[in-house]
Amino acid sequence: MTLTDLSGAARGRGLALRGAFHPEAADRAPEGTGTIVMIGPDEPRFWPLFTAAPEYRDGAPDPLDRWSRRVIDALAQEVGATALYPSDGPPYAPFIRWAERTGTAWPSPVGPLVQAEAGLFISYRAALALPARLPLSDAPAQPCPRCARPCETACPVGALSPDHPYDVPRCKAHIASDAGKACRAGCLVRRACPVAVDFARLPEQSAFHQSAFMRNWRP
Repeated sequence: MTLTDLSGAARGRGLALRGAFHPEAADRAPEGTGTIVMIGPDEPRFWPLFTAAPEYRDGAPDPLDRWSRRVIDALAQEVGATALYPSDGPPYAPFIRWAERTGTAWPSPVGPLVQAEAGLFISYRAALALPARLPLSDAPAQPCPRCARPCETACPVGALSPDHPYDVPRCKAHIASDAGKACRAGCLVRRACPVAVDFARLPEQSAFHQSAFMRNWRP
């Protein structure tokens, strides 16, 4: 098994490898883990696969989480890995630390992680813990130091800014307002990231994620 083999198996399920690393004791990986591989959606290919799945159509809560568990558990079984999910816990696995340990994701100027391929659209559906210590690819260069950083000024209400932590209430209030129509089609800050210029999400996918983000919000 190589990372190339694993990438092919993941891609067949609408998923993509988003970095890997060899864990140390401080990473809190399961005992006996030689390699942690971060798994995210292979966008936009994954969206038609997900919307054709029973989890999307059955009307039950958390369709994407349930789809992810079914599909990624099957992938893990196929490759002899253990699937780990951000929602497993407490205690919760340190997914942000793991993402940074891959050398392919870094804190962006506005706070959320920016990833070498997905930019600010990065999301991690799971991680795979493999017993083998697989050869790793060379780490890419961090994109932000040589970027014009349009993310810093893209938020119309300054909820995502280099000047303060992410202001979630301000963000949600704007999205819910008449002026928030453009944001309801996808976060303007994420869309402004030049790294993600070829990583466009379908409008209906962005609407799905924004609807989930706004669930149970009250002014």
